[in-house]
Amino acid sequence: MSKFMVTIDRWSTLPVSVLGASGTRCLLGFVGFMYYATQYADRQYLFGPDGVLPHRDFSEQTGGTFNLYAWSASPAWSELVFHAGVLAALAVMLGIGGRVGLAVHWALLWSIYQRQPALLDGGDNLAYVVIPMLLLTRCYDRFCLSAGLVDRLKERLPGAVRSLSTPLHNLGVLAVAVQISLVYVVSGMYKVMGDVWQDGTALFYIMRVPEFELPGISSIIYGNDWAVYLGTYATVLFMVYFPLGILIPALRPWTAVMSIGFHMAIAVFMGLTGFALTMVACDLVFLSSFLDRAVSWARAVGRRVTHRAHAARATPTVDASVLSASETEGVTR
Repeated sequence: MSKFMVTIDRWSTLPVSVLGASGTRCLLGFVGFMYYATQYADRQYLFGPDGVLPHRDFSEQTGGTFNLYAWSASPAWSELVFHAGVLAALAVMLGIGGRVGLAVHWALLWSIYQRQPALLDGGDNLAYVVIPMLLLTRCYDRFCLSAGLVDRLKERLPGAVRSLSTPLHNLGVLAVAVQISLVYVVSGMYKVMGDVWQDGTALFYIMRVPEFELPGISSIIYGNDWAVYLGTYATVLFMVYFPLGILIPALRPWTAVMSIGFHMAIAVFMGLTGFALTMVACDLVFLSSFLDRAVSWARAVGRRVTHRAHAARATPTVDASVLSASETEGVTR
């Protein structure tokens, strides 16, 4: 059998990155829930029909585009949609509701993001694209409170449907991988064409923007010429060559770890938490094998600790009074 046919056979029978896709779903649900939680106190002002963007003006801006908040000018409807979004995001994070719940979360997330675009940081665009891709995957196989119910439902599916589950899952994972690679390459190529990225000073200007400055820390970085140059050029090189690191299996986990570190730095220094966590969520599909080994190691350690605890409790103990009596008897003799 040719190498190509072996690859096709594996593609159709062996699901890839199940743990990673499940982590992506879980973290995307958390990002959505975090957005709702941080805006909860000001929800009527930001998303209500009589808030900063009145319902009439908002409806004119949408131009008939799908949005649940545009369906009614009632404050009660706005409250209902908002709280439904909170519950849907929480359900996705906890692994409840399956693909139907994930689709509902997408519709509610689209609606609230478009209701107040001024609050967005760029992570919304990636979420719009990635969540429909996750609908193809088995992202509810892990980190899921309803895992037992999901398994029972799978057993009742016709054989033809079950046979399509794996190739569709792999197609969804591949789509997420291609999408995140395109984000890196396109962003990197745009940076290459910028003058401040070419002369190595882009980081200096970015970290001096008041909205992106971390008081007391940013000044240390942009005040150091070497840190600015290295940070600027390293960013461009990493983005442009990200797909190469993903295509080489030995480099794949390290590339993903570097990407996660890169976006955690963005979350800390620039305050773009939603965007950073959305990117990290997508990076998890590249870390599935590493995460599988980590989970297996943690379970093995847990089993050893449990075994030792049971062994310690099962060890017979000697009554001190009996021992003292025996010792006394021996001395007397």
